[in-house]
Amino acid sequence: MSHINSLGVALYTDLSFTLGAGAAAVPAAGSYNQAGFDALFALEDATAPYAAVSNSFVRIQNVRDFPSMGTPPNIVKVPVFGAKQSQQIQGQSDAPSMEVTLNYVPDDWSSTNLGLYVNDGVTRAFRFALLNTACTTWKSTGTTANIGGTLALPILNSLYYFTGRIEALSIKPSLTDATTATLTLSMQSDFYGAYTVTAST
Repeated sequence: MSHINSLGVALYTDLSFTLGAGAAAVPAAGSYNQAGFDALFALEDATAPYAAVSNSFVRIQNVRDFPSMGTPPNIVKVPVFGAKQSQQIQGQSDAPSMEVTLNYVPDDWSSTNLGLYVNDGVTRAFRFALLNTACTTWKSTGTTANIGGTLALPILNSLYYFTGRIEALSIKPSLTDATTATLTLSMQSDFYGAYTVTAST
């Protein structure tokens, strides 16, 4: 299809990560582009325990709140002799850490489920997908049934990729609301995108 081209709330935003082991969890050197990342999101694994299969991925469910996505600015003020005010220049940005707020379901994050990937030290590819419409499959690739929908029922989509690690999961019980948790991701690469996946035939 094409990128989202109108105002919307991106109600069906999704965050997924790869399940491959070692080098199979990230694109090969020189393939940090749409084709390289799309290939890693070719097979959704929706049932725990998950297998470390190349090109497979899992979605993070029950997200309550997403953080801002993108590289943060690092503006440096530089004094200029004789000038009334300092100049501003772009400095080197620090790699951000991201905190995703979840409605916490303990079974989803047990030691035989997604809890296996918390603080495991493995760098994985992540996909941040903006969608205004629900899709039937979350694959980024394939000539049939992908995240872009079909020619008859196309879905506007904008995808961002990065590599990172799942560093921590902090649980916050509540006496008046649903139990929540904060999932902390560390960035290991730049952001790549925005890409879009074409509707399949």
